[in-house]
Amino acid sequence: MSYELNEKRFLDELEKELSIDSVTGQYHELQDYLVKEIEGLGFKTTTLRKGGIIADIGGEGNPLLITAHGDTIGMMVRHINEDGTIKVCNVGGLYAFHTERENVRIHTRSGKVITGCVQRRNASVHVTEDELRKEVASFDTNSFVVLDEDVKNADDVRKLGIEIGDYIAIEPRFTYANGFIKSHYIDDKALVAVLMELLHDIKDGKIELNRKVYIYISFYEEIGHGGANVPEDVEDYLALDIACIGPEQTSSERKVSVFCKDSRFPYNIDMTRELEEAGKKAGADYVPDIFTPHYGTDADPALVAGFDIRHAAIGPGTRASHGYERTHIDGLKNTYKLMAKYVAM
Repeated sequence: MSYELNEKRFLDELEKELSIDSVTGQYHELQDYLVKEIEGLGFKTTTLRKGGIIADIGGEGNPLLITAHGDTIGMMVRHINEDGTIKVCNVGGLYAFHTERENVRIHTRSGKVITGCVQRRNASVHVTEDELRKEVASFDTNSFVVLDEDVKNADDVRKLGIEIGDYIAIEPRFTYANGFIKSHYIDDKALVAVLMELLHDIKDGKIELNRKVYIYISFYEEIGHGGANVPEDVEDYLALDIACIGPEQTSSERKVSVFCKDSRFPYNIDMTRELEEAGKKAGADYVPDIFTPHYGTDADPALVAGFDIRHAAIGPGTRASHGYERTHIDGLKNTYKLMAKYVAM
């Protein structure tokens, strides 16, 4: 059987998810949206107290949990400066240089969203060229949010409803051209959208499960504890996440990577070999890869939490991780093909 990703439906779903800000800890809106969609397809969901969705999608025996994370990196209001600019701190692994000149959305406690832009203190080539060339972008010293509002001081900012601890999300800037997907937060909303495709095809009878399968959408992967919630009967744990492209990496935007090791642990050798075999049987274009020194998936904290499981991970090759990311629809199609074959083997 051929397992093909529905490209249009996938892209529509991805764009919807990207439009919903979900910096780690800011999970309510995206969780509510996904619960409605998943239950609308006929699957029962359970939500976690801390945020997260687990759904039993059917099948019997040898339970498998497949996860993708809905949380993203982002920022939080750290301090409101006397000139009306906002000092921020990062949430997750976001670096200041990846935010320069990006438009942002500040989510206030009242629910109002206020827009702005990240800029350097010395941002003008015509006025402060020397400083601009010499300074390294830093949230601690010289990178601030400038609001799209007529504010002149800290009091003006607070009158808008902005306060310390408000979440700040970067506008995704989603584009699709010639098969290439560019956006902030491909990590990991593209793989959440892949999971939604799996649910559609199970509902439509295009995929028959050969084992019991859960899906888990976590909202704390970017800070390290998202994957630590596992149903008691789970034996295997498969994380869907981006495969980072860089020097000495085999990952490609058009292929799915089977992870052999990350910066924490080797992945289970038997499960990894099974995924490679599934890739061959499905005709998926896959490569093995290793991701060090700064990478982990939601499968890792499940082991740290003490669960007796096998763990593995796959995902599409993706450029500029945690920045303005890029992948290709072929990499996502190959990821889907491999995953679908694995649950049906």
